[in-house]
Amino acid sequence: MSEDRLSSPSPGPSAAAERGPAVLARRIRGRVLAVPGVSGLSAGPFGATATPAPGGRIEGVAVRGGGVEVGVVVSLGRPIPDTATGVHEAVRAAVRGGGGRVHVSVEDAVEDGNVREGGGEAG
Repeated sequence: MSEDRLSSPSPGPSAAAERGPAVLARRIRGRVLAVPGVSGLSAGPFGATATPAPGGRIEGVAVRGGGVEVGVVVSLGRPIPDTATGVHEAVRAAVRGGGGRVHVSVEDAVEDGNVREGGGEAG
C-alpha cells in the first residue's frame, strides 16, 4: 500500500452518523424551534425522543427508519392545535417531502415568557 492510503483517515462511524440522521435531526430542531408557540423541545418522560449524534444526543427529535418523532413544549399564549400543526408542517419541510410518518407530541405547556430549556444536545 502507498503511504498516502495508510495516512488517509477513513470515515469512521461518527462521520457516517453525521451525514445521516444527526444532520436531519439538527435541521428539524432548528425549524421546530422557529415555529410560533414552541417554547422548547422535550425528549419525553423517558428520554426516548432523541437522535444519537457525535458529541451528544439531539434531544426532542427522533429520526428513525419509519419517520420522525418530535416532542415539544408549547406556550399557552397560542392555541396548542395551531402550534402542533405548525410543527408538523416545519418537520415535513425539513425532510423535504421524504416518506415516513411525522409524529408531534406536546410534552408540556408553559405560560408566556416562561421559556423552558431544551432543544440542545446532551453531552
